[in-house]
Amino acid sequence: MPKLYYWPGTCGITIHILLEETGIAYEREQIDLSIKQQYSREYLAINPKGKVPAFIRDDGALLTEVPAIAWWLAMTFPHAKLLPADVDRQTRILEAVSYIAATIHMQGAARAWRPLLFSSHAGEQDSVIARGREIVLQGMDIMSTMLADKNWLAGDYSIADASLFFIEYWAIEKVGYALPVNIEAHYQRMRARPAVQRALAAEGLA
Repeated sequence: MPKLYYWPGTCGITIHILLEETGIAYEREQIDLSIKQQYSREYLAINPKGKVPAFIRDDGALLTEVPAIAWWLAMTFPHAKLLPADVDRQTRILEAVSYIAATIHMQGAARAWRPLLFSSHAGEQDSVIARGREIVLQGMDIMSTMLADKNWLAGDYSIADASLFFIEYWAIEKVGYALPVNIEAHYQRMRARPAVQRALAAEGLA
């Protein structure tokens, strides 16, 4: 049976949601980041990158990185309709997912939430956090523009929406950012989806 390794409230929520959207049976196991379990010998034997999420397929193969796992789930379980058939729209979804992961998350949210990753100097922490917030909010403006005339980033629901939900959840629930109206509305639409509700409940975040 496939297995997801995660820690509540991290980007792994994206994969948790998508697994619930597919309806397949899977196992889950928490990796406690608060005690640095991701660096334990046992976990490094599973995922040498020492991070979550990690996903073990039925055949035992390891998948890592949210965009890659999300893409695999969408392509492997087409009944869930997580990707459109049109190549141009698929490309736009991949573009959004990559931007969310590489820029909004890793350049923005990471700076705002874990500034020590970017500078060990106490006097620079505030500026690192401020820059992180700026990157996140700029990214949210870009995502808001994509949502200007539709409910979902690519028109129909896709892996891009699950990816955006993680940043929305973090920004709204953890740090209290004021986000654009389109983003707030998207967040509420996401929270209304049964798969999202199940994923949040499974992570103790409902």
